Amino acid sequence: MSNPESATAPVRRAPVPRDRCGMALACDMLGDRWTMLIVREAFYGVSRFDDLRADLGIPRGILSARLKALVGSGVLERHPYREGSARVRHDYRLSERGRDLGLALIALMQWGDRHLQEAPSPLRITDRRTGAPLQVALVTPDGRAVAAADVDVAAEV
Repeated sequence: MSNPESATAPVRRAPVPRDRCGMALACDMLGDRWTMLIVREAFYGVSRFDDLRADLGIPRGILSARLKALVGSGVLERHPYREGSARVRHDYRLSERGRDLGLALIALMQWGDRHLQEAPSPLRITDRRTGAPLQVALVTPDGRAVAAADVDVAAEV
């Protein structure tokens, strides 16, 4: 992907103010390492506090704060559960807003698999009907995939 102006002269300012840029707003909400890892765990179905803590090795206070923020931003929802006679606890599941992050996380995973791994990832994303491997792509309204090298980024005036 390229910004046509960047090929000839250095760009001095982003084409969109930070407070109107979806990328900047998403980074502000999710740009913390722990937050992204918690959302990743939720995508894999890990939803209980103690399981998240064990899986991530995250300190209890940080996990509590990040879960509260993710619930507050509408990415996760709290759901009560009780095991036996134990007190009521809550698990944390992706909301519709959180599930909409799926493509962005798959794109990050595929980038990481391509550029940061020496061996192929054991995780495969496939078409449920055919079993064909899938990759995140930019597509035209009629469904034609466009290579990243053929994409221009420009602000609408």
